[in-house]
Amino acid sequence: MKDCNQCGKCCIKYGGGDLSATTEEIELWEIFQPDIFKFVKNDEIWFDPESGVRLKRCPFLQVEPKKHELSATKYTCGIYLNRPEDCRHYPSLIAEMVRDECEMIEAIDLQKPKQAQITLDLLMIDSRPASR
Repeated sequence: MKDCNQCGKCCIKYGGGDLSATTEEIELWEIFQPDIFKFVKNDEIWFDPESGVRLKRCPFLQVEPKKHELSATKYTCGIYLNRPEDCRHYPSLIAEMVRDECEMIEAIDLQKPKQAQITLDLLMIDSRPASR
């Protein structure tokens, strides 16, 4: 499995209505992170604060400036330390990564998915519980 190359596919795919935040996260944002909380509506995340319309992409997904014109586009998270649990836990399964065309997957991971899952669980050990 390769290191993450910041392709942003995971955030782009799930940045709209496919993510949720816990009640505790929303409450903490309301108190300590009003810049995040303003994108919450009815305990759901990523709504335009002015129109109230659900956003199609996470408002905190940022495109990194390119160092060279031909460089691949890289993304970062503007709220990385305060991102929702859904984001912290992704990816959880090799099948998710394949479905989402994650660029961390290598041919050997597809040939040995059980070993790849073990590797993924080790990579994510500080972010989420291991898969079953």
